[in-house]
Amino acid sequence: MTPPSDATPVIEFRQVALTYPGPPPVEALKPCDLTVERGDFVTVVGPSGSGKSTFLNIVGLLDKPTAGRYFLDGHDTVALRDAERTALRGRRIGFVFQSFHLLPHRSAQENVELALIHGGTPRARRGPAAREALERVGLGHRTESAPTRLSGGERQRVAIARALVSRPALLLCDEPTGNLDTSNARSVLGLLEELHADGMTVLVITHDPDVARRGSRTVTIRDGRLRQGAGDPAPAERCAR
Repeated sequence: MTPPSDATPVIEFRQVALTYPGPPPVEALKPCDLTVERGDFVTVVGPSGSGKSTFLNIVGLLDKPTAGRYFLDGHDTVALRDAERTALRGRRIGFVFQSFHLLPHRSAQENVELALIHGGTPRARRGPAAREALERVGLGHRTESAPTRLSGGERQRVAIARALVSRPALLLCDEPTGNLDTSNARSVLGLLEELHADGMTVLVITHDPDVARRGSRTVTIRDGRLRQGAGDPAPAERCAR
């Protein structure tokens, strides 16, 4: 695959939609346009059942849209075979989830290395890369600690390090502060802001308006419709930068 230029959007939706078959058919995401440029920090908000999960699954290449075109880092994902989509997801997207998804009896470093094993990185490079990623999130002193001995905020930082270690084009976060207390949530959001300041493209899906305000811009989803901004979307409105 040809490396993208700096001018290539990380995410580009062209009338992307997803309808689940019925009966009756369900329009989980109605046709929309969306552009996320390199270096953006975008937050996505909406009530339960609004279509946020569908949007996440499409952006994360977990589901394929039933209409429209989705370009990830310049690659037409709709045209790819399943194995190609999986490979592109592993190279270009770092996932951060609400529940951390760390192996409890593996060290922080070993949890980060798992992302490199799945990506085919040679064994000799995994340890140094994992330690560098943990240093980047402020946990260079906790490489040998098991998740059971870490605070919630530290566990989420390990999860972020795991997402970063493969040097993705996009950091895709699903409710990253949902399981954290106020202090740890503030710390994790500060880290995301630091990563964004360093040039990382960040997309955060959240129900929390305080988290949403941390982004440089906000997209709202309601009833499967997207719009720019934090207000209620108007019918058939497009979401393009």
